[in-house]
Amino acid sequence: MKKSLLQKERSSYQPKLPKGLQGAVKVKEGAPTQSVSDREEIQKLFPNTYGMPLVEFVPGNEANHEAMNVGVILSGGQAPGGHNVICGIFDEVKKLNPNNRLYGFLMGPGGLVEHNYIELTSEIIDDYRNTGGFDMIGSGRTKLEEEDQFEKGLEIIRKLDIQAIVIIGGDDSNTNACVLAEYYAAKKCGVQVIGCPKTIDGDLKNDQIETSFGFDTATKTYAELIGNIERDCNSARKYWHFIKLMGRSASHIALECALQCQPNVCIVSEEVQQKDMTLNQIVEQIAAAVADRASRGMNFGVVLIPEGLIEFIPSIGRLIGELNDLLAAHGADYKDLDKEAQRAYILAHLSKENAETFATLPEGVARQLSLDRDPHGNVQVSLIETERLLSDMVEAKLVAWKKDGKFDGKFAPLHHFFGYEGRCAAPSNFDADYCYALGVSAAQLIANGKTGYMAIVKNTTAPTDEWKAGGVPITMMMNMERRSGEMKPVIRKALVELDGAPFREFARLRDEWAKETCFIYPGPIQYWGPAAVCDRTTRTLELEQQ
Repeated sequence: MKKSLLQKERSSYQPKLPKGLQGAVKVKEGAPTQSVSDREEIQKLFPNTYGMPLVEFVPGNEANHEAMNVGVILSGGQAPGGHNVICGIFDEVKKLNPNNRLYGFLMGPGGLVEHNYIELTSEIIDDYRNTGGFDMIGSGRTKLEEEDQFEKGLEIIRKLDIQAIVIIGGDDSNTNACVLAEYYAAKKCGVQVIGCPKTIDGDLKNDQIETSFGFDTATKTYAELIGNIERDCNSARKYWHFIKLMGRSASHIALECALQCQPNVCIVSEEVQQKDMTLNQIVEQIAAAVADRASRGMNFGVVLIPEGLIEFIPSIGRLIGELNDLLAAHGADYKDLDKEAQRAYILAHLSKENAETFATLPEGVARQLSLDRDPHGNVQVSLIETERLLSDMVEAKLVAWKKDGKFDGKFAPLHHFFGYEGRCAAPSNFDADYCYALGVSAAQLIANGKTGYMAIVKNTTAPTDEWKAGGVPITMMMNMERRSGEMKPVIRKALVELDGAPFREFARLRDEWAKETCFIYPGPIQYWGPAAVCDRTTRTLELEQQ
């Protein structure tokens, strides 16, 4: 594989580890755990992996470890640092016993089911240290939830003499890891399953998981791009830039980028939901900022919009919930109809309130809400051009205000969607260190006989030496939620907390940002130089850990 000059230099970077992982390791166990809610149902579904203790790794004494083989899977969308998780696993299993082997299942969980794999050797691993992307073994979105999949996986696990599987993924992927761990534990297969918390969306976090890997790098990448646009905006002074940012289920990315860049407007989906705001109220909020700035000669600005906003507008959220159930139950009747017949079918089968909401939506948005769901049963909100929808509606509102003498400026919108630009960026120093430590933790969880755990690293705003590595039972993070028309056990998503420090800081400053031009230009990720620049965490993590 050819390497850029930057990649050649980065390959020599040795990620830093917490003290508890630097030498020989022993396990310090905490008290038994319980799920966040629905405890009876979760315990009934996971009798073999429920109630296990929290685990922390602390310095221990050298010990001999029998040879073991490990399999690793990258699941779901890419996130910066995934390669370093694999490198951490590889280095640690080889350190525990040089005869240990690591197998990578190709193109996600489907590789386990289809017996598609490679052995990961130092020649392969060394090409991918501190690089972005998931191209070492590829990723996929196959869901592991059927017994025949587990049995097909077990065939190749037996053939390769694998003792444990590490699934690197988001909340849905780690839910699947927990289901797989329970199945193998119930059958006494002797196969351990460990998860690692990945998602740039930032919605896989809780008291035990301070941040999901990739969030740091992705938000810094987006913030650089937003800062560049802000600088251009402040130079030309004639455009309003509407920027949609990844984050289907939560607004963590938009909020973090707002704290880094200080745009004129940032919509936070969770606030929209809490205040029961309508689409028109959101439009009026943006239009009011445009009109106010125009009254002072500033016909330019920047608006940040989270990808999943449309689902958080309560009336539309209720509509989507009923649509999900309708399509889950009657998808076969619906899918072969033409476009007009599909619309008529939906209107005829929805409740009166939701049918009225559906009928008032712009045709393109209504159409997107009624298309096939993703593999997890979710609306594919990235296909909805929310940024264009809002700017069109703002423009219509300003035209009406102009007729009434409420607006006497110019409005020229431009549109952007930042998503894939951040998912495979070269990891920041934080993500390089954090992911490597997660990989080493996963290997130690395996070596210490754990299954149904997720690797964790805490105290991440302190120097790396003071980070605390360990594991959390996945069942501790689970609750029951409605998915594709039925109740299922899932890891609870972490939304932006409106009483949390990051949002409070944003709310304190946003009125000033709306009126004045307070843009900040963060610039690119730095890998060398003062630690205050190179090793800084996100503003979100900094504010949460104060």
